[in-house]
Amino acid sequence: MESLYLLIPLSLVLIVLLVWILHWSIKSGQFDDLDGPGQSILMDDDAPEPQKVSKHSQN
Repeated sequence: MESLYLLIPLSLVLIVLLVWILHWSIKSGQFDDLDGPGQSILMDDDAPEPQKVSKHSQN
């Protein structure tokens, strides 16, 4: 019974902390784009470089 005097306030503090962290993460935009990072891996952003003409090959 005495342990409840410690565990109940501790759990309430933990719940308040978790709710504050969730509110902060939503407010700062952490959940704005959930699909973008997963799909950016599939996008090919390697553009071929144009071939450079060297002065030595133009004889």
